[in-house]
Amino acid sequence: MLGTTSLALAVTLGTAAAVPGVAMADTPPTPSDAKAGAVIRDAEGNQVGTLSVEDAGNGKSTVTVRAEGLPPGFHGFHVHSKGTCEAGSTDPATGSPFFSSGPHLDARSHPQHSGDLPNLLVNKDGTAKATYVTDRFRVSGLAGDEGTSVIIHSKPDNYANIPERYSHEGKAGPDAETLKAGDSGSRIACGVISGE
Repeated sequence: MLGTTSLALAVTLGTAAAVPGVAMADTPPTPSDAKAGAVIRDAEGNQVGTLSVEDAGNGKSTVTVRAEGLPPGFHGFHVHSKGTCEAGSTDPATGSPFFSSGPHLDARSHPQHSGDLPNLLVNKDGTAKATYVTDRFRVSGLAGDEGTSVIIHSKPDNYANIPERYSHEGKAGPDAETLKAGDSGSRIACGVISGE
């Protein structure tokens, strides 16, 4: 199935943790919070994709991404905590662009990142299409005080899934970098999420 030109996944992620500013009650969406979206651009400003987030009812959101012109393989795909995508804002430690988008949404210990989504599989021709259903955030929670953004990373996210038998500097399990972003590498594309 890896040779297909598109991939659609329906994934329901685990039970949501309480996220400040995110209403989790099963109330009907209002027109202003029923849908959000983003245009995803690479560091050179080229449009490489689109994101749509819609209220799916019962405390869930449907996330749909379409992309093209990306390197083939799996890529970390996350909602980040700030609604900015400045390619010139680089991480002082790694030089990765889009540092202004901040950490993952609800960035606590890595397993609690409510902004983590399943890895995005990009086909050999550089295209990707995926749909996810999640209860980890609501459309209305994406606006927040500082807004949010969507990031595509250069490598897959391992979700800090490092067995205790591995060690780093004498300590078993994942190191701080793995806990921060799941070793998903540099940020290669970004889109500011806004209401539609």
